[in-house]
Amino acid sequence: MFNQVLILICTLLCLVFTGTCGIQHLERAGRNRLSLFNALYFCIVTFSTVGFGDVTPQIWPSQLLVVVMICVALVVLPLQFEELIYLWMERQKSGGNYSRHRAQTEKHAVLCVSSLKIDLLMDFLNEFYAHPHTQDYYVVILCPCEADSQVRRVLQIPLWSQRVIYLQGSALKNQDLLRAKMDDAEACFILSSRNEADRMAADHQTILRAWAVKDFAPNCPLYVQILKPENKFHVKFADHVVCEEEFKYALLALNCLCPATSTLVTLLVHTSRGQEGQQSPEQWQRMYGRCSGNEVYHIRLSDSMFFREFESKSFTYAAFHAHKKYGVCLIGIKREDNKMILLNPGPRHLMAAGDTCYYINITKEENSAFTVRQETHHRKKQRNSNILNSPSELPVHSIIASMGTVAMDFQNNSPTGNTAKLAPPSENGPENRRTSIAPVLEIADSASLLPCDLLSDQSEDETAHSDEDVPSVYECVKGYPPNSPYIGSSPTLCHLLLNKAPFCCLRLDQACEHVSFEEAKAYGFKNKLIIVSAETAGNGLYNFIVPLRAYYRPRRELNPIVLLLDNLPDEHFLEAISCFPMVYYMVGSIDNLDSLLQCGVLYADNLVVVDKESTMSAEEDYMADAKTIVNVQTMFRLFPSLSIITELTHPSNMRFMQFRAKDSYSLALSKLEKKERDKGSNLAFMFRLPFAAGRVFSISMLDTLLYQV
Repeated sequence: MFNQVLILICTLLCLVFTGTCGIQHLERAGRNRLSLFNALYFCIVTFSTVGFGDVTPQIWPSQLLVVVMICVALVVLPLQFEELIYLWMERQKSGGNYSRHRAQTEKHAVLCVSSLKIDLLMDFLNEFYAHPHTQDYYVVILCPCEADSQVRRVLQIPLWSQRVIYLQGSALKNQDLLRAKMDDAEACFILSSRNEADRMAADHQTILRAWAVKDFAPNCPLYVQILKPENKFHVKFADHVVCEEEFKYALLALNCLCPATSTLVTLLVHTSRGQEGQQSPEQWQRMYGRCSGNEVYHIRLSDSMFFREFESKSFTYAAFHAHKKYGVCLIGIKREDNKMILLNPGPRHLMAAGDTCYYINITKEENSAFTVRQETHHRKKQRNSNILNSPSELPVHSIIASMGTVAMDFQNNSPTGNTAKLAPPSENGPENRRTSIAPVLEIADSASLLPCDLLSDQSEDETAHSDEDVPSVYECVKGYPPNSPYIGSSPTLCHLLLNKAPFCCLRLDQACEHVSFEEAKAYGFKNKLIIVSAETAGNGLYNFIVPLRAYYRPRRELNPIVLLLDNLPDEHFLEAISCFPMVYYMVGSIDNLDSLLQCGVLYADNLVVVDKESTMSAEEDYMADAKTIVNVQTMFRLFPSLSIITELTHPSNMRFMQFRAKDSYSLALSKLEKKERDKGSNLAFMFRLPFAAGRVFSISMLDTLLYQV
């Protein structure tokens, strides 16, 4: 750009200088000699096409020179201006440079992506700038593709144009990393393109970008998103790594055990003011919208009014009484001398003054306003009040409690017609509640877990050998899975078969020398089935099985798992799952009714439909979910009592799940969603019944998890 401007200026100077000197020299032969200044004045007026006419050449040689100079100018100058405009437009596309002076005096973060869509951009910007500490940061986007029209329009909005800089370039080129001043950046986010036809190739690109950034700027904090779990160990050096498939399958499995787990996590990792639905006439929407404002905060125990009274008490005692007294949910702690965060360390952990407490609440403790007098008054009020008949009447402030209540309602009620209402949770009754689900226990050091009394289920051990409901072929022990399908999977204590099942016995739809059954009905399972429909048995599917076979689940409550796959799994995957009890697979598709009946859809409690990789990209945006949505709608019509949990590529398509065109309640929720979107909510879809009940999930909703670290 500088060279072209210099050439243009030099060309103009040469033309003016040549014309001025030539005309002044030739006019010496005429009657009226021109001075050098008058000759310069004549050239400027002539080249600017003004032509006052007060100074003119008098003899034909100078007039001929003027004609020649004008012709040269008409040819040379437009070419130079065209080249300058072209370079200017290219510079606008590539974004130029982020200046070194700004990089050293201001804070900036770099976002590296393969392609940038408007949804991804807005999710990142809304979450990144939600925290008050990042308001003065600049975001430099480094993308090899040219910004599309939608992205350009958004970046022209004054709110973003002053803080977001788009650079077209590759993270593998040191010149482009230098343009983005990566070595001075406060953070670098590297995102994978989940809409690629080959997701493994997308991961390979992400790995190379991470290596290039680490080589160029080794001190820059790195936050990486990876798709396939087997590729995670390549970027283990990054400060934070979020693996999509690993996280996705674990959440889908927990949805089968505890409804709306994915909804709880989604609301937790989205920034919300808790103002959604506050104008709604329905009580559940007001409570649900307010509790969506819960976030995860941390504070040192010695500095906390919530937790300092529980010093030297057990973690379980502190968590229970903190929630009972203040409405906060204590989820984990971090020792002063340990960098690892312990989630729910159990009753053996004693709270110390130096512990950092992680808790869920509407606002952080520093912003809370309460006094001891108000607390005493609240206690008296509780003592004098009558016993509440419904959990929905409780003064719930925790997202855990509220989401559990709402999810139970939605799982047991499907409003239809004009008078559809949500029944209160008390109608379910204690006898109709789900069987007890033990809390997930996460310990950083698994070795310390073994001698713990929590491992012993005395009531189960006493009846393990006398239980006639469990066939002897499924005799189980507790231990760590001997085979992992990929490097880097964390060992988890699970229920395992005493002897591995032969590969032939894992296939549900074909008889073998050991088992003569060819359909789920013939097996006579005592518990309801969990069916997973997926295109291929990827390594991430292993993370779906592990939570459902975790050691803390009672052996009698283990649900049989049937993997309905479009393609045959490989032997490595079969080797990994052959140690788990009651895990089967069959080749088929949800398009085929015979396949569904053969895998036991009539005896299933949950059907999980995983988004197929081959349909994630479509010519028209948001059409990638079309086939999945129609197939799920068909099953919803055929099997209305079946709990179908669906994964979608685009969160906006969840409004089509369990679609009822003439249902007044659904139409009212649609209007509520539009109102919340007009108010600027990032969670406008939260009031859709399928999402609130945990029946639909999109991994792209959890991209915010990486943005918030």
